[in-house]
Amino acid sequence: MGNTAAEFPQEAATASELIAYYPTEIAPGIVINMQTMYMTWLTMAIVFLLFFLAARNPKMIPSGLQNVMEFFMDFLNGLMESVLGIHGRKYMASFVITLFMFILISNELGVVIPQIGGHWTSPTNDINTCVGLSLTVALGVYVVGVARRGLGHFKHFISPSPAFLPLHLLEELTKPLTMALRLFGNILAGEILLIVLYKLSPWIIPEFWVMFSIIIGFLQAFIFTMLALTSYAIVFAHDH
Repeated sequence: MGNTAAEFPQEAATASELIAYYPTEIAPGIVINMQTMYMTWLTMAIVFLLFFLAARNPKMIPSGLQNVMEFFMDFLNGLMESVLGIHGRKYMASFVITLFMFILISNELGVVIPQIGGHWTSPTNDINTCVGLSLTVALGVYVVGVARRGLGHFKHFISPSPAFLPLHLLEELTKPLTMALRLFGNILAGEILLIVLYKLSPWIIPEFWVMFSIIIGFLQAFIFTMLALTSYAIVFAHDH
């Protein structure tokens, strides 16, 4: 995988710091982790490029990149149809496929990019990215629910009885938080362990962890997407 994580830039190498986010204050009180921003832009570019190249010259019998992308799309369409139904799949396909591909590529960047001059992080090892993704899903449920069912979407908060309102509200608060923490914790822990392995043994051993981390990255993208689908399921429950 290249050089070891010991090659961090001098200004980022403190006694307790393993991952450098390069926080930058762009305005009084507003700090942005610049490495997260750079890697997020790179992720978006990769996702766009993958879809562009796969769809540029489609063939009846797919091969290469088109075959890989169609595999993921068929896989996700099957999940959506089983959870959301046919109408839900048609309504949510673009969002769900983009969400999955963004998280998948984000998860893998921190382990597949050669660690030259420092550790290049996955966007999803930053809690800000994970919270942003989970809030996007949570707020999207309200937007889609109201768009399809009007204010009647909120009836489930008092179902089967108004006494359940506090429990439903608590669930609405905790679900995005747990989704974000699950994704963040798994990706961050994997990258920290990879850095430590590179410090202890720059060759062979870290390569096995890289292969394992690639699988973990896929599983975490799948889990987050499944949790998102279950959140949207209530919107399309009456369409089944």
